[in-house]
Amino acid sequence: MSVVGFDIGNENCVIAVVKQRGVDVLLNDESKRETPAVVCFGEKQRFLGSAGAASAMMNPKSTVSQVKRLIGRKFSEPDVQRDLRMLPFQTSEAPDGGILIHLKYLGETHTFTPVQVTAMLFAHLKDLIEKNQEMPISDCVIGIPSYFTDLQRRAYLDAATVAGLKPLRLMHDCTATALSYGIYKTDFPSSGPTYVAFVDIGHCDTQVSIASFEAGQMKILSQTFERSLGGRDFDEVLFGHFAAQFKEQYRIDVYSNVKASIRLRAACEKLKKVLSANAEAPLNIECLMDEKDVKGFIKREDFEMLSSSLLERIGAPCSKALADAGLTAEKIHSVELVGSGSRIPAVGRVLASVFRKEPRRTLNASECVARGCALQCAMLSPVFRVREYEVQDSIPFSIGFLLDEAPICTGSNGILFPKGQPIPSVKVLTFRRSSSFHLEAFYANPSEVPAGVSSKISCFKIGPFQCSHSEKARVKVKIQLDLNGVVSVESAMVIEEHGDDSSTRGVADSMDSMDIDCVTASGSSEAVADGFQESSSMQSKSSHASGDGKRDNKSTRRLEIPINENIYGGMTKAELSEAQEKELQLGQQDRIMEQTKDKKNALESYVYDMRNKLFNTYRSFASDQEREGISRSLQQTEEWLYDDGEDETENAYTSKLEDLKKMVDPIENRYKDEEARLQATRDLEKCIGDYRTAVNSLPPMDRESIVNECYKVEQWLREKTQLQDSLPKNVDPVLWSSDIKRRAEELNSRCKHIFRSRASNREDSKGSNQQDTSDHK
Repeated sequence: MSVVGFDIGNENCVIAVVKQRGVDVLLNDESKRETPAVVCFGEKQRFLGSAGAASAMMNPKSTVSQVKRLIGRKFSEPDVQRDLRMLPFQTSEAPDGGILIHLKYLGETHTFTPVQVTAMLFAHLKDLIEKNQEMPISDCVIGIPSYFTDLQRRAYLDAATVAGLKPLRLMHDCTATALSYGIYKTDFPSSGPTYVAFVDIGHCDTQVSIASFEAGQMKILSQTFERSLGGRDFDEVLFGHFAAQFKEQYRIDVYSNVKASIRLRAACEKLKKVLSANAEAPLNIECLMDEKDVKGFIKREDFEMLSSSLLERIGAPCSKALADAGLTAEKIHSVELVGSGSRIPAVGRVLASVFRKEPRRTLNASECVARGCALQCAMLSPVFRVREYEVQDSIPFSIGFLLDEAPICTGSNGILFPKGQPIPSVKVLTFRRSSSFHLEAFYANPSEVPAGVSSKISCFKIGPFQCSHSEKARVKVKIQLDLNGVVSVESAMVIEEHGDDSSTRGVADSMDSMDIDCVTASGSSEAVADGFQESSSMQSKSSHASGDGKRDNKSTRRLEIPINENIYGGMTKAELSEAQEKELQLGQQDRIMEQTKDKKNALESYVYDMRNKLFNTYRSFASDQEREGISRSLQQTEEWLYDDGEDETENAYTSKLEDLKKMVDPIENRYKDEEARLQATRDLEKCIGDYRTAVNSLPPMDRESIVNECYKVEQWLREKTQLQDSLPKNVDPVLWSSDIKRRAEELNSRCKHIFRSRASNREDSKGSNQQDTSDHK
């Protein structure tokens, strides 16, 4: 069994698999370590990954890329609108404010959500793994940006579920990087923690985390981000520069042509990589637009000048990460730089000025996230034994709760899980309620979340429930912040206490009450909400014996309360089930089309192969009439393939192939049987010779029987061979290799029977002699 780590990037995906001897990065069908995060819809099937990237130029408006920027987002967000202007496919706003993607498929316009498109990517990666490992897989850990909201995290979980995966955890990218960095290092000093800054500049974003390392454990101290600053923004600087230059120099407007924009962006990305290692670089694109070849040239210093505003923005999350961690730059042991956009030399200089030390590149910039996720999956899976290593992550946003639209009094702004809260964490709230009530989760500090994100997360209706008595019931609600960073109400329970303590009942009637018990990943603690404190006598009487050793006359009953969850913008169970069914249908259609292509290719290959063999290898085994008929059929089939048969069904190609084989098989059988007949003849002659040699030890009668059998078979073979040799090769043989093999089997059977009978008689005779000797004694 394998466990898997996924890094679903904005541009490429990386798969890491844990095996018994370590972590391997999986190669795709093109033997590459990175798979494009692209889904392309053709006329009748989808092209995923590398195939999608190859088909993107042919179908730009039916090709979805950079879906990571869209999942779990609202259509009206300014960042989303800016991204959509760069993407060629058609979109619209969903009734719930989300994003709908419109694509041409099977002659109709189909509508998909970003979750469905992401599920297609997951399903493709799952297929790659299962083909490589030759076994089914489900358990995985998926890397996500730390700035992902609760809705985006749920969307990733839903996409993985639609694809048939079972995510054990969603892991922050920098946390996965820190794990892959720290678990193998054994040189951390024992005197105290070692602080390392991880700067991940990806295709579309920048994330910074500061981690504390000690022997056998790591802890994330701070996480900051710049959600819209990545490698593609530097590409866009080059794109804008050359688009303006070409408009002035060649009188072409690249922005007006989708394919020209795609080609220029791809060229600018390559140019950026060249400038990372060279002081200057040329740009040449043939037939970019209006049949015009374009040329350009840029120096690294000019590129850095154009990108100066972007470079200035990189320092902000780094400085904030230091402040949030409560550290100075001097306390940072090293700065690890990763991500596909991290190779620009000027980026290293900016980081060096912030952290006052040169960034290091000891980790594989493209694979460290996937490797860290795979290691975490192995830790969570019971299949693998991994040395003890504690990973303590935290949430980057403060989460508060409202009770019936009023803040829960656990501090300022009703914050239940403050920024930096370790995950997983569980808090238990105790209320005094007489009827159903609502809890609503929200982001308590709007300045912490990305711009444009709604503060509302989800709403939970607790109830209905009934009380046995007139007083308000004690309700315990368990709220969980799980390993994925997703907040939910795990359970709710009515605790009924029956007894004759009237004073306690009076206290309960007079006030609402709430306690909070907090259980985190690192331990447990108890806190009491401001202004709402149960009387200590009531708490003690419910569960403790009195001082004289006698128990109070009170019984407790616990009843589960139904919870109705409403995730703002999330998928319902019905929508999730519908998406799974849709993915199954799309996958089935893809398989049908692949099988159809295989049958078409098999027919085309057969036509060319038989045309060559018919006039070479099989020439002497076919009559002139047969050759002419087969040659005519081959020509007709070829013409049909490139005309009416260009787009046919699997059955049509199979039928054509079977018809051709019916004509060719007799000739092919003659050819194949000639060699087989010679081998069968040699085997039969050897068998006859062996039996003639072996008969010398037999009595005359048995020897004569075997010699006669061998003579009959030899005479038959001679006559049939002479007759066969007199016939031309282009007619069916009178002596097939199967006939010779059958006669050899008959000879073997008869001769072995004689040998066995003789051996049995000798045994009987020997036994009889021994009996006579015994009687004589």
